[in-house]
Amino acid sequence: VILCESSGNPQATSGKGAKGLMQLMDATSLRFGVTNPFDPEQNILAGTAYLAELMQEFRGNLPLVLAAYNAGPQTVKRFQGIPPFPETRRYVQRVLSLYRMLMNNSTRQNPLAIR
Repeated sequence: VILCESSGNPQATSGKGAKGLMQLMDATSLRFGVTNPFDPEQNILAGTAYLAELMQEFRGNLPLVLAAYNAGPQTVKRFQGIPPFPETRRYVQRVLSLYRMLMNNSTRQNPLAIR
């Protein structure tokens, strides 16, 4: 998620107001007690806590979780799946592709790695 959101730049900002490594919106930062969204530790803790909530809300369906992280959970619910927005569809595909690549690379380096 970090690679797709900010390319690993803790000072990244978006035109929509998202900030930091995991591109937190102000409301998400406030909700998770982030005082400095550009602080990598605070940003990652809040971003992963939000992802964990989305994992529960969407019952572990990773494509829906990623779509909700990008477009908002209410949007995913309204469309009853990944919204038809090109940006969101590209985002989900990119994160899943990176995830698979990293998991495959991890398994090759450590055959005992848990998938």
